[in-house]
Amino acid sequence: MGVMRFLVHPTGILDSWPEATEAYVTGIDGRVFPTRVAFDGNLMECRRSLPDSGRLNVVWPVPGFGRPTVTTSSLREHEEPYLLALELARGKISRIRDQVGAWDVAGMSVPDEFHEPIRTAHRLFGQAVGEKADPEKCSETALEALRMAFVAAEILVQSYTEQRLTVRRKRASRLPASLGCYLGVESPRPEWEESVASAFNAAAVPIEWRNVESDEGSYEWDVFDEQVQWCQEHNLLTYGGPLLDFSMNGLPEWLDTWLGDPLNLQSFVADFVETAVSRYVGRIRHWEVSAYGNVGDGLALSEEHRLSLVAKSLEIARTVDEEIQLTIRIDRPWGEYQSNGQHGLSPFQFVDALARSGVGLSGVNLEIAIGFDEGGSPTRDVLDVSQLVDRWSMLGIPLHVTLGFPSNVGRDPAADRAIGVAADSWKGAPDADRQAEWASQFVPLLMAKQAVVGIFWAHRSDGVAHRLPHAGLVDADGRAKPALDRIRAFKAEYWQS
Repeated sequence: MGVMRFLVHPTGILDSWPEATEAYVTGIDGRVFPTRVAFDGNLMECRRSLPDSGRLNVVWPVPGFGRPTVTTSSLREHEEPYLLALELARGKISRIRDQVGAWDVAGMSVPDEFHEPIRTAHRLFGQAVGEKADPEKCSETALEALRMAFVAAEILVQSYTEQRLTVRRKRASRLPASLGCYLGVESPRPEWEESVASAFNAAAVPIEWRNVESDEGSYEWDVFDEQVQWCQEHNLLTYGGPLLDFSMNGLPEWLDTWLGDPLNLQSFVADFVETAVSRYVGRIRHWEVSAYGNVGDGLALSEEHRLSLVAKSLEIARTVDEEIQLTIRIDRPWGEYQSNGQHGLSPFQFVDALARSGVGLSGVNLEIAIGFDEGGSPTRDVLDVSQLVDRWSMLGIPLHVTLGFPSNVGRDPAADRAIGVAADSWKGAPDADRQAEWASQFVPLLMAKQAVVGIFWAHRSDGVAHRLPHAGLVDADGRAKPALDRIRAFKAEYWQS
């Protein structure tokens, strides 16, 4: 049994534990260890099955940055507990230094404004180390070092984004990537001219099994036929799917009857995939075959069974049309859900197994949903997201990214009732302006990544059924949110020049 111990100061942070805080340990390679966290006063114990060195990942309040996930450096087990604040500062500063080194080798210049906050972070960290005999004072100084490190990281990544986009613009006047959104189950409306056609060059038609065949043997295609036609009329690159949604309530209810019959269940899956792809041959060239298969709350399917169904679906779709592009969507791509010990494969391993099996996987779609208390990832800063994309690019297949961030903390009657909005996540409580600010930071970062060939917003409107609360670019009353204007400006600058 591996045990890592940390002293938590200031102790007031414990007032929000565990409701607003998650903690788990990862290995040097990023794999998530099943982790059990317990407290004795302000002593935090993290227990794992293996005694290997590891990094603690914990949701932690950072003034000006909300409650992001912060990661320590790799630590060995130690009888004397670590001071958590000091190790979080050490970890963030180390990651920044490593990234500066990597980008320096790649030819990036470090902006002048980066030096002052990183020097301050180093100075404060050194001061905190000298104050270890006074845990309260040490932690106070270390937390200020951590805050300055976050400031430095944001400046560094913003400069990287600007430099990379400049290079990409010199190579091509238009970015070679899709910028789109998921349309939702509704017939095309006149306002789509402003909220879709003017802001995106692609759109995803939600041809999902539960939407098409809610009753066994009865297919409803009309809305999706209309959407495909509308996309073609407006010269939008058309994506379809996800055909299979493995989240809770994501598959047709009538499948519950066949839960204990894997052979018939696979037959039903194969039949629907073949029917849907065949219907749109020549009109949809990009299909998202599955979503959330790596987590898979729907139908209580085992991990092995989900992997088998996704592989079979890819194989069937490829048989119907050899020319189409096939992707799958990965939920919580950092893999923090593995900390509960119920998943044997990391998100990366899940995709790697499919890519190596030869079933025709063309790419992977990473869902980065921030600001939700379920069904999304804890808050991450731009450096974390940049490093995540770089890590996934090692697969050597094209990446798509689906983004979601809420614009309100209230109840959303059209959203998945199991998912709520976190009261304090990225730089504070979610609102429409913060959603726009979030999009303004993360969309350009993804545009700067050569491995990313598609950027999609989670859904267009809050006025029709959707998964993530308040994450649309248009509110329930049809009013455009500020984030839509930001995205429209990106399209005008990088796709229409």
